[in-house]
Amino acid sequence: MKEIQNANVGIVKINEELASHTTMKVGGPADILVEPDSLQSLKKVMEIVRKHNTPWTAIGRGSNLLVHDGGIEGVVIKLGKGIDHLEENGDKMVVGAGYSLIVLATQLSRKGLKGLEFAAGIPGSLGGAVYMNAGAHGSDMSQIVTKVHILFEDGTMEWLTNDEMKFAYRTSVLQQERPGIVLEAELLLEPGDKTEITDQLKKNKDYRRDTQPWNHPCAGSIFRNPLPKYAGQLVESSGLKGHQVGGARISDMHGNFIVNAGGAKAQDVLNLIQHIKGKIKEEHDVEMHTEVEIIGRESKE
Repeated sequence: MKEIQNANVGIVKINEELASHTTMKVGGPADILVEPDSLQSLKKVMEIVRKHNTPWTAIGRGSNLLVHDGGIEGVVIKLGKGIDHLEENGDKMVVGAGYSLIVLATQLSRKGLKGLEFAAGIPGSLGGAVYMNAGAHGSDMSQIVTKVHILFEDGTMEWLTNDEMKFAYRTSVLQQERPGIVLEAELLLEPGDKTEITDQLKKNKDYRRDTQPWNHPCAGSIFRNPLPKYAGQLVESSGLKGHQVGGARISDMHGNFIVNAGGAKAQDVLNLIQHIKGKIKEEHDVEMHTEVEIIGRESKE
């Protein structure tokens, strides 16, 4: 799309392999990948997309994402640099969707602001974390978000309150009821003891490092926990740890992680997910639902 290339909106790439933009390192090409350099540039991209009625998809750091081997049709908008602003006003702040969650949690803990310690080690962006209500250690984004600036499918933009976001376990209103993407969010944290906060952040970060396989490309937790049961425990009790399909393997360290053991295709991961679902249904009569977001078009091969 020449119009986007000539619009001076940031980085534009044609047929860009999305394996380079996901933490699992799988995924086919985006017809067009755009990394807007500002919210104004993003608005310009959306105007062009709407004018030509072009399909579009938004991604962040790709840490909770599985892209099909056939890639993604139309325009993929990557929210990163340029959409990573931080405006602070005491214990309240507005944070751009592209801001690293790990960096934000670390910065705020050092300032003695409490509420984001649970995010230590979560390798995503602020936008993705709000979109799916990311959480750990008994807390989640819904506990600190006051309002969210959303770009909806029709190109309109609106601020939604915490209540309007309808946060629930690893979900929000944005997945199905009102599809949209997070542009920025207002957070409200509590002043606290800086030493206690930074100690808790380190403890959470160490726990994640010691229990999860971040030494291999992966997409984080594959399944939602079917509470009160836990996905990792169900996988382990089904004897599936280490099971491999193609280049995709269930981690020996944590049953709810699938790692790219080398040369994995998205289809390998999907086949392994189906195998896990079938095995756990058969042995535990539990329906498993993915936490990782699966997008794109299947390969024609």
